[in-house]
Amino acid sequence: MLEKLQQWRKPFNNGGKNLAIGPNLTACHSSYGRPDLLVYCCPPGFQTPVPFTDFKFPDPSPVRVRRPAHLLNESFIAKYNKALSIMKSLPYDDPRSFLRQANLHCQFCTGAYEMLNRSGSELNIHRTWMFFPWHRMMIYFHERILGSLIGDDTFALPFWAWDIPDGMTIPDFYVDESSPFFHSQRDFSHFPPRVADLDYSPDDNDPRFDGKEQTETNLAFMYNRMVSGAKKTELFMGCTYKAGDKNCDSPGTIESAPHNTLHTWIGSGLNPGREDMGKFYSAAKDPVFYPHHSNIDRLWEVWRDINDRKLDIDDSDWLNSFFLFYDENLNLVKIKVKDVLDITKLGYSYEEVDRPWLNHRPPPSVPPEQSRRIIKLKQNENPVFSSNFRRVLDGKLTVTVNRSVKREKVDEEETVVVYGIVVRGNEYVKFDVYVNLSDDTKMNPKFREFAGTFVHIPGGGRGGHDLKKMKLKLGISELLKDLKADEDESIWVTLVPRTTSCSNVSIEGIKIEYIK
Repeated sequence: MLEKLQQWRKPFNNGGKNLAIGPNLTACHSSYGRPDLLVYCCPPGFQTPVPFTDFKFPDPSPVRVRRPAHLLNESFIAKYNKALSIMKSLPYDDPRSFLRQANLHCQFCTGAYEMLNRSGSELNIHRTWMFFPWHRMMIYFHERILGSLIGDDTFALPFWAWDIPDGMTIPDFYVDESSPFFHSQRDFSHFPPRVADLDYSPDDNDPRFDGKEQTETNLAFMYNRMVSGAKKTELFMGCTYKAGDKNCDSPGTIESAPHNTLHTWIGSGLNPGREDMGKFYSAAKDPVFYPHHSNIDRLWEVWRDINDRKLDIDDSDWLNSFFLFYDENLNLVKIKVKDVLDITKLGYSYEEVDRPWLNHRPPPSVPPEQSRRIIKLKQNENPVFSSNFRRVLDGKLTVTVNRSVKREKVDEEETVVVYGIVVRGNEYVKFDVYVNLSDDTKMNPKFREFAGTFVHIPGGGRGGHDLKKMKLKLGISELLKDLKADEDESIWVTLVPRTTSCSNVSIEGIKIEYIK
C-alpha cells in the first residue's frame, strides 16, 4: 500500500516542473452544489487509503459497440433495463451502486476533492481540458459495471444522438414511468415530441421555434461548435489546467453548449438550480446523463476525425494526469489521460451515423455589402471602446473592436476574446456573441454573424461563490471570410443577454487574439 501511495505523488516530485493533476482521495470535504447549497458526496471511509491497481487495457475482443439510443431494439432495452435495475439495487457501500456512480460526478465536479500534494487546491474538471478525458473514464467504468452485472461483456452504453434530426428528442424509453430509466426531476414539458434546444436558455419560457426550425437551428449551431468555432485545440478542448492553476476557467465549444445547455434543458424548472441534470452535484442521478455524455464522448472522436488527429494534445502534464475509479471487479484503478485516447484499445466503438451539421455552414443574415452600409450608418451611434473597459451586461452591448494586430501565419485562428467575466449570484447565465450584426431581428445561430455563446452553471468549491474572472474565446476566421470582413481594420462585436441574470455579469473588455 505504501508503494502505491508513493506512486500517487510521482507526478508532483520533479522539481516543480511536472504539473500533472491527480486527486487526493483522502482529502474530501463538503462542497457547494449551488452557491447557496452545501452538499456532502464523499465516499464512505475515504479517510483510510485504499490500495489501487494501475490501469490495464482490456482484452481486444469483444468490442462493445455503442449505438444511437433512438435505434435500439426491445431486446437491448430489456437487457439495459435489467442491468440498471441491479445497479440501483446495490447497497451504497458498494462502489458499483448507481448512487455511488452518480456521486463521482459530484466529487470531481464541485471541488470536493483536493489536488494531490496541493493542500487547499480544489480539483474540478469542468471548464478545462480535463472535461473530455475525465468523463470518458467515468462512463467507461460505468458501462463495464453494467455489463458485468448481467454477465454480458458485449454490453455497451447507447448514445443520445441529439446532433442528428432523428435523435433530437429524449429517447422514448427514458420517459417510460415504469422503467428504471425514468427520472422525476426533469422538465416534463421537454419530453417527446419536443425537439431539444441545443442553444437553450431557461428564460425562453416558450419554444422559440417549431420542431422543424429548431432542428435546422440545432444543425447550424452544431456546425459552429464542431467546425467553424473549433479550429484549434484550445477552442474545442478548453483551457490548459495544471496542478495549482487557479486561472484556467474557459470551457471548450461543446462543453459550454450543447453540453451545459442540454443539462439545463432536461433539469426540472421546479427546482432552484433545475436539478437534477441542471446542476453538476446532482446531474448523474438522472439515467439520461449517461447517454448524453456518451454522445459528448462520441463527438470528441468525431472532432479528432474531421481534423485528422492533427489537433491532439501532446502536453506531458495532460497525458500524465490521472484519476481513480472502481472497476467491475471492485478494484480501485488508477487511470491516466494517456490511457484513454484510443477507444480501440479501450475496447469500444461507435456505430457510424450521419453528420448532417457538416453541411450546415450558415449564410450571412444580410448580404455583406448591404450590411457594411448599415453598420457605417450606425457607427456614430455606438461608442468605440479601447481593449479595456468594464460594463455590466444589463442589456445588449455593441462595441467596435480594432484588429490592429494581424495574424502572422495563414493557419493562425483569429479569435474574439471576452475577458474579465465575473458572475455574481446563484443563477444560470447565458449570453450570445455576434460579429457585424446589422439586423437585430436575425439573431439566430442559423446566420453567419453568430460567433458563439457563453454558458455558465454556477456552483462548486468550498466558498460557494464563484467570482473568478472567466474568459470566452471564439474562433472567427471563417466567419470573417464569409462576411467579407477579413480585411477590415475593425469589427462590430455584439453581446446579447439570453438570461435576466446577465444583469449580475460584469465584463472587463473585448479584444482580438490569434491562436497558432
